[in-house]
Amino acid sequence: MPRPPGHGPGYEIKRQDIIDQAAALFAKNGYASTGIAEIIEVTGLARGALYYYIGSKENLLVEIQNRVMEPLLVSVRRIVALDEDPVLCLRMLSQALLENILARLDHVWVYEHDYRNLRGANLSRMLRQRREFEDLVEELLVAAMEAGSFRKMDPHLATRQFLNMHNHTYQWVEPGGDWDAELLSREYCATLFFGFRSPDYHNEHLDDRIREYNAKRQTAIPQPIATNDEPAGAGAPVEQRGEPGTRSKKRGQAGARSSGGRTRRADPA
Repeated sequence: MPRPPGHGPGYEIKRQDIIDQAAALFAKNGYASTGIAEIIEVTGLARGALYYYIGSKENLLVEIQNRVMEPLLVSVRRIVALDEDPVLCLRMLSQALLENILARLDHVWVYEHDYRNLRGANLSRMLRQRREFEDLVEELLVAAMEAGSFRKMDPHLATRQFLNMHNHTYQWVEPGGDWDAELLSREYCATLFFGFRSPDYHNEHLDDRIREYNAKRQTAIPQPIATNDEPAGAGAPVEQRGEPGTRSKKRGQAGARSSGGRTRRADPA
């Protein structure tokens, strides 16, 4: 969202900090269960000052969605436009998606669980962005099938397989751990591509090509692009055209995980 007229440069810095704090709070307690009083307590702002920066509680949710989906779509559109082997592009897309998830775990958690609280144009825009992302994944999968790299299969089912393997990483991944986005993408795609590939497809240099691609990139995650022609809204990685509903288990405890000292609420069964 562009800075309103009359606001100094410190305004946007403070506003982004408030959005981060709200994302952590919503991830822990849930959007619906978090009141303005709790946001005031966490941010240390008076009620009037809080609304000066955020406008409304729902606008906080909109901004959280934006931070996830807008940078992801920038990356994925760029990848799909490349004149490259579609299998290589899928590998790039996989890594971009995982980088986005690992960079914004609180935001992704809120998207996956709280998007239903969006209304009207905000909800419509989020759903439109999600569909665009899924369509781009499907486009690459179909291209790989048509090129003979992947066997023929239902493109919608293939898309769901690809996204299901990636999208729930946020439930268990440990920030700063040994399993970074590049490693996870390599392992996920090795599993998926071996199952998808045609017996005639061989690309033993895929990992070498990815290393070359990574070396040329200036930045891993593009920043969100402000839009002035439609209301702020969001989508986010990408829950597949269905409803979220999985159970997270780690070290014997269902539904709990921690990141940076914060415990997120249980995933719905």
